Amino acid sequence: MEHQTSTPLMIARTEGSVGWIIFNNPERRNAVSLEMWQAIPEILDLLTGHPQVTVIVMAGAGGRAFVSGADISQFDSHRHDTASAGRYTDVLDAAWQALDHCPLPVIAAVDGFCFGAGVAIALRADLRVATAGSSFSIPAAKLGVTYPHESIEALVALVGPSRAKWILFSGNAFTATQAEAMGLVDQVVEDGGELDRAVAERTAVLAAGAPLSIRHAKLAVDHISRGLGERAAIDELAQRALDSEDYREGRLAFTEKRSPCFTGR
Repeated sequence: MEHQTSTPLMIARTEGSVGWIIFNNPERRNAVSLEMWQAIPEILDLLTGHPQVTVIVMAGAGGRAFVSGADISQFDSHRHDTASAGRYTDVLDAAWQALDHCPLPVIAAVDGFCFGAGVAIALRADLRVATAGSSFSIPAAKLGVTYPHESIEALVALVGPSRAKWILFSGNAFTATQAEAMGLVDQVVEDGGELDRAVAERTAVLAAGAPLSIRHAKLAVDHISRGLGERAAIDELAQRALDSEDYREGRLAFTEKRSPCFTGR
């Protein structure tokens, strides 16, 4: 089921327990416009508030790109002076905050170009699956600009300092296989329908797990690796999980030698 968004360049869809965020600007290889940045928090609010959704997938439309970067064609109109650049930055910061603090597990399904801001978006996902024909690049050093500090922090947490420096220093494009070897990608699949299959397998695993346990694991790992969130909130969630119906269901299912049926309560 598709849900209305503030721009047709972003698609929000729900399919059972899976929520989809689709960057829908294929004519520009899904380069992210101001309107698209503005829609990201809106869509995340919609999906995280949906009673059935337990996992989110981000993907690009058109089969040529996940996200090829920010839409530079808009910079003359939206970043032409200090005031407009400040407003643009505020919109960008809201999108990053929404992605960083999304309570549900997020998978980035990468098919094609994943450059610049596209890498920054994929870094905010918890898992990244890419087709063999995909390529990854942060070309800031070739453009004379700098990469956002928080995005560098996410990159370092994922691939380590030395590899992060090479990615940033060189500005090179890396194949999906090279990205997997660096830890930037979790799984590489053949082009075609294999991406859909791999994503479906992972969403099925996540949907079958206890939502409170998965949410706690996500918050704890993000806190340890990037300093996100508060330790007190993570500990409180751990206590909620111990007092939950799902914990009782998990113990009962183990005793009865059957698969548990978790509800997130």
